[in-house]
Amino acid sequence: MTPSSPPPLPSAVFICISFLALVISPSAALTCSSQKFTENQVYSNCLDLPYLSSYLHFSYNSSNTTLSIAFIATPSKSGGWIAWAINPKATGMAGSQSLVGYKNSTTGSAQVHTFDVSSYSSIVAKDLSFEVWDKTAESRSDGSLAIFAKIKVPADLAASGKINQVWQVGPSVGTDGRLVPHVYAGNNLQSKGTLDLKSGQSSTSSGGDDRLKKKNIHGILNAVSWGILFPLGAMIARYIRTFESADPAWFYLHAFCQVSAYAIGVAGWGTGLKLGSESPGITYSTHRNIGIALFVLATVQVFLQLLNLSCPFNILGHS
Repeated sequence: MTPSSPPPLPSAVFICISFLALVISPSAALTCSSQKFTENQVYSNCLDLPYLSSYLHFSYNSSNTTLSIAFIATPSKSGGWIAWAINPKATGMAGSQSLVGYKNSTTGSAQVHTFDVSSYSSIVAKDLSFEVWDKTAESRSDGSLAIFAKIKVPADLAASGKINQVWQVGPSVGTDGRLVPHVYAGNNLQSKGTLDLKSGQSSTSSGGDDRLKKKNIHGILNAVSWGILFPLGAMIARYIRTFESADPAWFYLHAFCQVSAYAIGVAGWGTGLKLGSESPGITYSTHRNIGIALFVLATVQVFLQLLNLSCPFNILGHS
């Protein structure tokens, strides 16, 4: 049986090109450097933002502190919204001055509005705290939206050469123009960073890594405190004290476990408070209420334990 002959050269080339086109991830081609605008705007810098498949093009004129931006993102659902914001004083969305783009439900044309996000529960359409002009938006063929604007960077931010940027995507816009909130998890909580106006670079990973580290520390401290030391101290008091030879050593071992657990728990509780203060507008009510209840009970327990330590033999009935 004769082996089949190889395909002609043009066919082989076509097969190779088709294979490469399938292997290369479509997202690899979606970089800011390949994006064009209908008005042929040109910007000095562009960034592939690390979350929410978003892109920022910008130019900064330091002589008059004017920042020209084009922000591109895809709403989380059809008919949703996108937003890019500057937060003058903090790193999250709360307290930010935001440009929001979405399609008009009647005309279908893209439009941009300014919102003052004083907190997650108060998002008001109003003029920003700094001057913004040439605000426009466009709908793109791939389903994404683009926001264009020129911004007068506040003097204090211009002096530092850095601004806190936040970007976001949401599911829909109400008939009254109110924004339906985005999800409060995952990439939607990581989409923030520091934009260096002079170098054209953006740092976003450190904040997310730092927050993740704090979450891990919070979890480990509380697991050691409530999951290991407190139960261990209780078991010592319940089972070891029955042996006469363990008296009074069991008591001091029990006290050590309880006091150590409380100290570690305080550290875990403090880390949780810090995480909460860095996430204004986001409240995990059940988790918080359980934490408060446990902390109060543990404080009462340790207070009684300290009384026992001050006079253990009298309180425990020893002569």
